[in-house]
Amino acid sequence: MSSDISLVIEDPVVEVIYEKELSSEEPPMEEWSSLLFEIPEENVKRLDYAKGLYDPGSGEICTKYFPLSASSVLRHPYYNYPGILDPGIEKALLQPVPKIIYPDDGQELYLALCDEMNVCPVKLFYRGLVEDKIDLRYYGINPKGFRAMATALKLNKYVTVLDLTDNWINEDGCFHLGEMLLENLTIKELNLTGCRIGPSGARRLFANLHLNQALKILNVSRNCLSDAGVKVLADAIFKGADIKRLNLSFNNLSGKSPSMLAEAFETNNQLTHLDMSWNAMLSPNAIFAICEQLAVNRSLEELDLSWNSLSGNRVGNAFKNLLKNKQIRYLNLSNNKLEGPAIKFIAASLARATKLDLSFNPLTVVDAMKLVERLREPKVKLKRLLLDNVCVDSAFMELRAEILSYKFRSDTVITWGSVKEKFVPKGTDIRNIVFDRCEAICKKSKKRPVDIALVIQQMYRDDHEPMNTKTFTQRVRGLGAQLDDDLIEELSNRFPGPRTDKIKLINLVSMIDFLKRKWPDRKLPPTPPPEPEPEPLPKKGKKGKKK
Repeated sequence: MSSDISLVIEDPVVEVIYEKELSSEEPPMEEWSSLLFEIPEENVKRLDYAKGLYDPGSGEICTKYFPLSASSVLRHPYYNYPGILDPGIEKALLQPVPKIIYPDDGQELYLALCDEMNVCPVKLFYRGLVEDKIDLRYYGINPKGFRAMATALKLNKYVTVLDLTDNWINEDGCFHLGEMLLENLTIKELNLTGCRIGPSGARRLFANLHLNQALKILNVSRNCLSDAGVKVLADAIFKGADIKRLNLSFNNLSGKSPSMLAEAFETNNQLTHLDMSWNAMLSPNAIFAICEQLAVNRSLEELDLSWNSLSGNRVGNAFKNLLKNKQIRYLNLSNNKLEGPAIKFIAASLARATKLDLSFNPLTVVDAMKLVERLREPKVKLKRLLLDNVCVDSAFMELRAEILSYKFRSDTVITWGSVKEKFVPKGTDIRNIVFDRCEAICKKSKKRPVDIALVIQQMYRDDHEPMNTKTFTQRVRGLGAQLDDDLIEELSNRFPGPRTDKIKLINLVSMIDFLKRKWPDRKLPPTPPPEPEPEPLPKKGKKGKKK
């Protein structure tokens, strides 16, 4: 019975009062709250983009145009950025800045510094950093660019010559170049001609010069250094600057500059070439002091002191001591005021110098002859004697031709300015006037007229030797020619005899030669031959008887 009974279980009926919407279902996109923001009616970028004036770039929508919450950013459909990692803040705060190591040529460092300073790099300088010479003459470099150049040259291993002729270098540029000389060990020649450094720039440029042993050639011509700038340079030389060639021309130097350099040379005297031309070093004592120091310099080869208005015995004596240096080869003293005793001192010491320039000095003919006569001696090594613009005479030219004919003077050069010819009076000779006057006085007397030509011939026949004016006067008047004292004085001037310190002599030989040409028909009658002695009469024998 129980098996026939089927059990039926029915589900209970539940009455639904409120049904909650499931949170797993998302509302449609149009109802998202993050998109509920008002778009401005006029978007400036969209309008510019339509006109072709704006480029949106990557095409990604900037996050500032939609509000996002921290919970919904990962679910936002516009999100396509990866997670933000540490941009380097921790490294920047906790670790030091890594040091950039540039190559030793300095090219990359130069470009980096120009970019940092916002200065246009100089292409010629950039290329020259890997060569042995950088030539920036007349380039017009920006004064701000010297810092980058000097820094690039500090550790450069290639450049040996730096030429910055006629570029304006201000005090800042001089400071950086001075710092470069402190570390650079390669540059051997520095040319700063016409860079307008001045005394203040010299103080910054030469501050560390004594610590640089590589620089050998320094050219600071045309920089208006004055004595103050030379003092800084002299201090650097005193402390040990190893400069061999120094050019200080055109720097408005006075007599103080040679004195300061002379003091520096007392401890460091190794110059081979020194140029101090075109200055105003008028002090003879200063020139003497520097020449005294250079005379003991066994390395000096060339010295240029032209255009300094040097003159006087003291200066000549200084050059005499300087020329005793056996190593000196070239001495340039042109365009000064040397003459007389100064030339005598110089000529007395010509032994080792091979080139001497005395052009454009007020030398006399006698001074030029003194210099040339020394070339007759084989021990004088002078090969070039320059006397441009010096007036000489025919005797100088004859002596020059004789010296150049010597075998050991085959390669000698002697220059001159102009040849002064002997004065030849034109028109009436003054001697004719004097003798015509003598003739008129001698013919004036009607009782005893005499012929002056015959009187002079008679005196010459009696004595050929020159006679003094007193004896001449006595003999002329004794022969009947009553000449005035003024005429006799003029005859002694026109026919001078050998010079003596006390008396004035008259040359009768030259006087007779002139009279023979003036009055060739006037001659003394021939002297009659002496009468022969009468022959002795024969002796008469004594009268007597003939045997």
